[in-house]
Amino acid sequence: MVEPVGNHYVVARPVYSENLFNEEHEKLHRHHKTFWDHLKQYFCCSPQKVKKIALGLFPIISWLPAYRFKEWILSDIVSGLNTGLVAVLQGLAFALLVNVPPGYGLYAAFFPNLVYFIFGTSRHISVGPFPVLSLMVGATVVRLVPDDIAGNGTSTNISAINEERVMVAATVTFLSGVFQLLLGILQFGFIVIYLSQSLISGFTTAAAVHVLVSQLKFMLQLSVPGFNTPFGIIYTLESVFSQISDTNIADLVTSLIVLLIVFVVKEMNDRYKAKLPAPIPIELLVTVLAALISYYVNLEEKYNVAVIGQLEEGFQVPVAPDAGILQKCVGDSISIAIVGFAVAFSVAKVYSIKYDYPIDGNQELIAFGLGNILGGSFKGFASSTALSRSGVQESTGGKTQIAGIISAGIVLIVIVAIGFLLAPLQKSVLASLALGNLKGMLMQFKEVGILWRKDKYDCVIWVTTFLAAVFLGLDIGLATAVAFQLLTVVIRSQFPSCTILANVGRSDIYRNRKDYTDIYEPEGVKIFRCSSPIFFANIEFFREKLITAVGFNPLRVLRKRNKALRKIRKMLKKGELQVTPVCLICMANHIYESDEELDNNRIEELDQPTNMTDLPIQIDWGAELPAGITVPWVDIHSIILDFSSVSFLDFSAMRVLQKTLKEFVRINIDIYIAGAHEGFLDKLESCAFFDEEIKPSMLFLTIHDAVLHILMKKDLATSPKLKLTEERWSSNNGAITISNGLRSRQGTV
Repeated sequence: MVEPVGNHYVVARPVYSENLFNEEHEKLHRHHKTFWDHLKQYFCCSPQKVKKIALGLFPIISWLPAYRFKEWILSDIVSGLNTGLVAVLQGLAFALLVNVPPGYGLYAAFFPNLVYFIFGTSRHISVGPFPVLSLMVGATVVRLVPDDIAGNGTSTNISAINEERVMVAATVTFLSGVFQLLLGILQFGFIVIYLSQSLISGFTTAAAVHVLVSQLKFMLQLSVPGFNTPFGIIYTLESVFSQISDTNIADLVTSLIVLLIVFVVKEMNDRYKAKLPAPIPIELLVTVLAALISYYVNLEEKYNVAVIGQLEEGFQVPVAPDAGILQKCVGDSISIAIVGFAVAFSVAKVYSIKYDYPIDGNQELIAFGLGNILGGSFKGFASSTALSRSGVQESTGGKTQIAGIISAGIVLIVIVAIGFLLAPLQKSVLASLALGNLKGMLMQFKEVGILWRKDKYDCVIWVTTFLAAVFLGLDIGLATAVAFQLLTVVIRSQFPSCTILANVGRSDIYRNRKDYTDIYEPEGVKIFRCSSPIFFANIEFFREKLITAVGFNPLRVLRKRNKALRKIRKMLKKGELQVTPVCLICMANHIYESDEELDNNRIEELDQPTNMTDLPIQIDWGAELPAGITVPWVDIHSIILDFSSVSFLDFSAMRVLQKTLKEFVRINIDIYIAGAHEGFLDKLESCAFFDEEIKPSMLFLTIHDAVLHILMKKDLATSPKLKLTEERWSSNNGAITISNGLRSRQGTV
């Protein structure tokens, strides 16, 4: 019974062990589905299930009929136009990261958008090229088609190199799309949980550094080969600085001016976004202005600047992936598939929470997988979502993926009609635009200090991920980061927090005894808490901490007591001990015999329970023993293990735990387990955990139940130190009463 009394509460109930509670309160029998039950349900067919699958596979069926045409269409058109212009420029710019001609970036901005419109579940993200993915694809391209193949650098050789690189980028994209599609079909959308926010932040920041270094050759117009090896970034910088005297000043000046303008205007967009009706399309303005200046001033001939050249009008003929390339880029494709999905899902989740609508991780994998398969077939490269482009789509009023399809229409117009207008545009301008979109990722360096103050484990993960991705490369760096992150989880669970608890404020609340002054610890009782699952990797640590907490090793005590019994039996046989009603008296000078002699090579016998049935008196190990016989002092009689934070216990740990508890029981220490989750008792029983020494009666609902049980069990009349004042503890006819703290307990003690 629970009664509110002001801001206090009164509880009256019996002291419950698990067995007693289950006897008094009948449990419902629940049928737990087996693997075969789940399999049958998954493959069963019904009209409702077909409808559900159709709506899940084609989300457009759900949201398009409910589209509020009059309210949303204008906002989606404005958003689509703005996003489309940004998508065109980013597609051209990010193609430089892939080391393919800029025009192929338009395919990466077009085809995935069409697929996502039908299959995607987010209403606000803009699908297309993303700098991190572009750089990862570019690393694979350079590895399989290195720069030094160009030989004498003739236009024919360069064209052949470009064709090979386009084919590699398309094949890697196609294969990453296949992986994403398979993961989605197999319901592996949960894999994103293994990429923590700290890992993603550190990885994208490292990718931003790689993007910055990779664009230096376009900003300075230098012939820098690609280095897709560990520490490749160092080799790239070495190559850049060794050729720094050959810098094209016109390209450098153009790059710096464009960067300055883009950064300043983007900062204005961020600072005054509440007052601006729409962000200033600075990328578009800079691109148009730079193309006009380059065309009319004829920069290519006068200053020998590098331009993007004529873009092919129309679409490429779809191609099948190259089987030879597929075999060489499996690992790269898996990394690209996972990173692309993780970034896109993270951004989509932000908008889904903001606008309160659901997204499906498995369906997102299917959408991006099909988008990359289609994009790769048309010689595009891997797509995800760029944070800046999605921000434009959302901030300019985009309500649904109608804005996305309109932005794809803008890209289509550039592909089939007006792409030639961009031919005189300098590559250094595109490189500067690519760097201009990295501000958000580079600003993530500020997170290091914040993480160090809040969670040092997360900070170490961020720094390790960043350093691994920068120096080892994005692919190896990502694998290293994931492995290190999982290692930190193992370390934290392998060395869990173990504490000794005490009663605080004479209530039913138990906390770490080091943290409070008003504590009560029943004499001879240790309350031990482990705040972690217990499994094969940390069970020995748990055992060591428990032994440290109680102050002695139970196995050593047990062996010492059995050795002492052997000596006593031997002395009784020789008449060296006299039995009295209260003790044993030594009648002769005891001759010391070594432990080795007494052990007689039968050490296993010392681990058995002490047996005094053949002795004329029961030995009190706490009393004075005959001369020459010593055993370790044991000052506790009960141990309570708080398992409220133990979410699981595996079989290997269970065996060690059983052995440890038996060692305590054999030296007459009572063991209790409190707060174990439901089903814990059933699991212990099914694994044959209990026997004549370890019994189910040791399990109690709470720590407080176990403490009250111990106090009732002991004869307090013979131990004044355990007797509590009548003001604190009183008899209440077999029930606990708690009111404004621990006031009374069951029974008279």
